[in-house]
Amino acid sequence: MANLGRGPDRPGVDDPGRGRRIGIDVGSVRIGIASSDPDGVLATPVETVPRSKIKGPDAPDVVRVAEIVAEYEAVEIVIGLPRTLRGERGSAVDAAEKFGRSLHRRLGDVPIRMADERLTTVSASRALRDSGVRAKNQRSVIDQAAAVAILQGWLDERRAVSTRGAADRAVSDDAVSGHAGTNSGSTEVDE
Repeated sequence: MANLGRGPDRPGVDDPGRGRRIGIDVGSVRIGIASSDPDGVLATPVETVPRSKIKGPDAPDVVRVAEIVAEYEAVEIVIGLPRTLRGERGSAVDAAEKFGRSLHRRLGDVPIRMADERLTTVSASRALRDSGVRAKNQRSVIDQAAAVAILQGWLDERRAVSTRGAADRAVSDDAVSGHAGTNSGSTEVDE
């Protein structure tokens, strides 16, 4: 598991490439799960898993999430890191990291990232309320919507990093080949 206790991870050099990602919002009562498409463009809700009182890699909630990861053939897992607005740690951060460690022990080889998720549950709750979903029916859907927000934020940042990296490489390649700012090809124009 990357970066436990040091703050949120960022998409970058160790990106596993194309494939589905799973986003996870670890709550004290429920775990929201989201998945991306294989190209990493869009996050969608998957399921809400009840939290188990049992802890560790054999806990029912960890087992169910591991089944979802296997079912979706995920190449990466992104768990929300619920820091305070000032970026401080709290008991929710500890719970998310413990869940991440248990999931890592269960899965082994799928990279698990911890992503900043400040205000995702609040934003998800507000969006659902504004769209007319009744409070009584919101609870399990809020967790999925928060997982979608966590994962979509990761995917958007991943795409931005990838785009910046490609642009930087193109500029570097042009500079090395001596073609910076010149048009080395010919253009034919039909008249």
